[in-house]
Order: sequence, then C-alpha cells, then structure tokens
Amino acid sequence: MVPPHVGLRGRGQSSYSEAMTDFPPLNALIFASLGVLAFFAAFAIAIRLAPFDVWKQVVEERNTATAIMAAAVALGLCWIIAAAMH
Repeated sequence: MVPPHVGLRGRGQSSYSEAMTDFPPLNALIFASLGVLAFFAAFAIAIRLAPFDVWKQVVEERNTATAIMAAAVALGLCWIIAAAMH
C-alpha cells in the first residue's frame, strides 16, 4: 500500500501542481500571458507565410474573404493554444 503523502507518482517525480505557485491569480496571469505571447508569435508567422499581403487585402482592398481567413486562423490558433495549456 502506498502511503498517503507519496501519492500515485512516487517519490522524486514532480507533479503538475508542484510546478504552479501557491497564488492562483498569479498562475492565471502567467498562463494567460504565455498563451497571448504564443498566439501573437504563431499569428505573425501565419501572416508572413501567406502568399499575399494580408493587411493590404483586408484594410485597403476590403477583401472580406481574406478577413474571414485571418479570423479563422486566429481562432484555430487560440483553440490549439488553449487545449495545449489546459
């Protein structure tokens, strides 16, 4: 039988809760800022990989299809980052 203070992971192995701080709002702030940074980095890469100037298409030429595509990429990235951080 495993003693109650050891848990299921055994001794010497870190658990997910040990990596977090004892102050939950700080944990939320850390994970939120990491998620926002990851989103901006991934979105900037996605925009640069586009074969056309997304900003010009959306703002100057008022291309609705490009705006919808950029929004879909943004939502997809947000869902992926949220699932990875959950």
